[in-house]
Amino acid sequence: MIIRLATEADIPQLRELAARIWHACYPGIIPVEQIEYMLDWMYSEEKIREELREGFTWELAEIEGEPIGFQSYHLDAQRRCKLNKLYLRPDHQGHGHSRTMLQHVCAAAREMEAIEVWLQVNKKNTRAIAAYEKFGFHVAEEKTFDIGRGFIMDDYLMAKAV
Repeated sequence: MIIRLATEADIPQLRELAARIWHACYPGIIPVEQIEYMLDWMYSEEKIREELREGFTWELAEIEGEPIGFQSYHLDAQRRCKLNKLYLRPDHQGHGHSRTMLQHVCAAAREMEAIEVWLQVNKKNTRAIAAYEKFGFHVAEEKTFDIGRGFIMDDYLMAKAV
Protein backbone atom coordinates (compact mmCIF):
# COMPACT_ATOMS: atom_id res chain seq x y z
CA MET A 1 0.00 0.00 0.00
CA ILE A 2 1.16 3.51 -0.73
CA ILE A 3 -0.19 6.72 0.76
CA ARG A 4 0.00 9.75 -1.49
CA LEU A 5 -1.10 13.36 -1.31
CA ALA A 6 -4.45 14.02 -2.91
CA THR A 7 -4.89 17.00 -5.21
CA GLU A 8 -7.88 18.79 -6.67
CA ALA A 9 -7.77 16.29 -9.54
CA ASP A 10 -8.53 13.54 -6.97
CA ILE A 11 -11.71 15.16 -5.63
CA PRO A 12 -14.08 12.99 -7.72
CA GLN A 13 -12.29 9.85 -6.47
CA LEU A 14 -12.40 11.05 -2.85
CA ARG A 15 -16.14 11.74 -3.15
CA GLU A 16 -16.82 8.34 -4.73
CA LEU A 17 -14.80 6.54 -2.04
CA ALA A 18 -16.55 8.47 0.74
CA ALA A 19 -20.01 7.57 -0.60
CA ARG A 20 -19.06 3.92 -1.09
CA ILE A 21 -17.52 3.55 2.37
CA TRP A 22 -20.17 5.52 4.27
CA HIS A 23 -23.04 3.58 2.67
CA ALA A 24 -21.30 0.32 3.57
CA CYS A 25 -20.28 1.22 7.14
CA TYR A 26 -22.74 3.68 8.67
CA PRO A 27 -26.22 2.12 8.26
CA GLY A 28 -27.23 0.96 11.73
CA ILE A 29 -25.01 3.63 13.29
CA ILE A 30 -26.77 6.70 11.87
CA PRO A 31 -29.90 7.00 9.69
CA VAL A 32 -29.49 6.88 5.90
CA GLU A 33 -30.87 10.43 5.69
CA GLN A 34 -28.06 11.60 7.97
CA ILE A 35 -25.48 9.72 5.88
CA GLU A 36 -26.65 11.58 2.78
CA TYR A 37 -26.72 14.92 4.61
CA MET A 38 -23.20 14.46 5.99
CA LEU A 39 -21.80 13.31 2.64
CA ASP A 40 -23.21 16.43 0.98
CA TRP A 41 -21.92 18.63 3.81
CA MET A 42 -18.43 17.19 4.31
CA TYR A 43 -17.58 15.84 0.87
CA SER A 44 -18.88 18.39 -1.58
CA GLU A 45 -16.41 19.32 -4.28
CA GLU A 46 -16.36 22.88 -2.93
CA LYS A 47 -15.68 21.75 0.67
CA ILE A 48 -12.76 19.50 -0.26
CA ARG A 49 -11.30 22.17 -2.57
CA GLU A 50 -11.60 24.74 0.25
CA GLU A 51 -9.85 22.44 2.73
CA LEU A 52 -7.02 21.77 0.26
CA ARG A 53 -6.57 25.54 -0.22
CA GLU A 54 -6.58 26.06 3.58
CA GLY A 55 -3.72 23.60 4.03
CA PHE A 56 -5.59 20.50 5.18
CA THR A 57 -3.72 17.38 4.14
CA TRP A 58 -5.84 14.95 2.13
CA GLU A 59 -4.25 11.62 1.20
CA LEU A 60 -5.26 8.57 -0.78
CA ALA A 61 -4.25 5.03 0.19
CA GLU A 62 -3.69 2.87 -2.89
CA ILE A 63 -2.75 -0.69 -3.75
CA GLU A 64 -1.33 -1.12 -7.24
CA GLY A 65 -2.83 2.24 -8.24
CA GLU A 66 -6.32 1.37 -6.95
CA PRO A 67 -7.65 3.71 -4.24
CA ILE A 68 -8.72 1.75 -1.16
CA GLY A 69 -9.10 4.56 1.36
CA PHE A 70 -8.32 8.12 2.32
CA GLN A 71 -7.47 10.33 5.26
CA SER A 72 -7.43 14.02 6.06
CA TYR A 73 -5.72 15.91 8.87
CA HIS A 74 -4.43 19.33 9.87
CA LEU A 75 -2.57 21.08 12.68
CA ASP A 76 -4.93 23.10 14.89
CA ALA A 77 -4.22 26.27 16.86
CA GLN A 78 -3.29 24.28 19.99
CA ARG A 79 -0.55 22.41 18.06
CA ARG A 80 -2.66 19.27 18.00
CA CYS A 81 -3.06 17.25 14.82
CA LYS A 82 -6.78 16.78 14.11
CA LEU A 83 -7.45 13.57 12.20
CA ASN A 84 -10.56 14.68 10.35
CA LYS A 85 -11.10 11.55 8.32
CA LEU A 86 -9.68 8.05 8.03
CA TYR A 87 -11.71 5.67 5.91
CA LEU A 88 -10.89 2.34 4.33
CA ARG A 89 -13.06 0.29 1.99
CA PRO A 90 -14.62 -2.65 3.90
CA ASP A 91 -13.00 -5.18 1.55
CA HIS A 92 -9.60 -3.91 2.71
CA GLN A 93 -10.29 -3.76 6.45
CA GLY A 94 -8.65 -6.27 8.75
CA HIS A 95 -5.38 -6.40 6.77
CA GLY A 96 -3.34 -3.85 8.74
CA HIS A 97 -3.97 -0.97 6.33
CA SER A 98 -5.68 1.22 8.96
CA ARG A 99 -2.66 0.74 11.24
CA THR A 100 -0.35 1.84 8.41
CA MET A 101 -2.53 4.88 7.75
CA LEU A 102 -2.57 5.81 11.46
CA GLN A 103 1.21 5.36 11.69
CA HIS A 104 1.56 7.70 8.71
CA VAL A 105 -0.63 10.36 10.37
CA CYS A 106 1.29 10.09 13.66
CA ALA A 107 4.60 10.46 11.81
CA ALA A 108 3.25 13.53 10.00
CA ALA A 109 2.05 14.93 13.35
CA ARG A 110 5.55 14.53 14.81
CA GLU A 111 7.00 16.33 11.78
CA MET A 112 4.53 19.17 12.40
CA GLU A 113 5.69 19.19 16.04
CA ALA A 114 2.17 18.40 17.24
CA ILE A 115 1.70 17.35 20.85
CA GLU A 116 -1.03 14.81 20.04
CA VAL A 117 -3.32 13.41 17.39
CA TRP A 118 -7.02 13.64 18.13
CA LEU A 119 -10.21 12.65 16.37
CA GLN A 120 -13.96 12.35 16.70
CA VAL A 121 -15.71 8.99 16.37
CA ASN A 122 -19.39 8.13 16.66
CA LYS A 123 -20.07 6.41 19.99
CA LYS A 124 -21.86 3.57 18.17
CA ASN A 125 -18.94 2.92 15.79
CA THR A 126 -17.54 0.16 17.99
CA ARG A 127 -15.29 -1.28 15.30
CA ALA A 128 -13.50 2.03 14.74
CA ILE A 129 -13.28 2.72 18.49
CA ALA A 130 -11.67 -0.67 19.07
CA ALA A 131 -9.16 -0.04 16.27
CA TYR A 132 -8.21 3.36 17.67
CA GLU A 133 -7.86 1.95 21.19
CA LYS A 134 -5.67 -0.87 19.88
CA PHE A 135 -3.44 1.79 18.33
CA GLY A 136 -3.13 3.65 21.65
CA PHE A 137 -5.88 6.26 21.48
CA HIS A 138 -8.01 6.87 24.56
CA VAL A 139 -11.37 8.55 25.06
CA ALA A 140 -10.60 12.07 26.24
CA GLU A 141 -14.09 13.51 26.12
CA GLU A 142 -17.68 12.93 25.04
CA LYS A 143 -19.40 15.57 22.90
CA THR A 144 -22.69 15.98 21.10
CA PHE A 145 -22.80 18.33 18.11
CA ASP A 146 -25.92 19.74 16.45
CA ILE A 147 -25.11 19.56 12.74
CA GLY A 148 -28.40 20.92 11.42
CA ARG A 149 -31.60 19.53 9.89
CA GLY A 150 -32.39 17.80 13.17
CA PHE A 151 -29.25 15.64 13.09
CA ILE A 152 -26.59 15.31 15.77
CA MET A 153 -23.16 13.77 16.03
CA ASP A 154 -22.82 11.91 19.34
CA ASP A 155 -19.08 11.38 19.51
CA TYR A 156 -16.11 10.39 21.56
CA LEU A 157 -13.10 12.65 21.21
CA MET A 158 -10.10 10.34 21.28
CA ALA A 159 -6.46 11.34 21.59
CA LYS A 160 -2.97 9.92 21.48
CA ALA A 161 0.28 11.66 22.38
CA VAL A 162 2.90 11.64 19.64
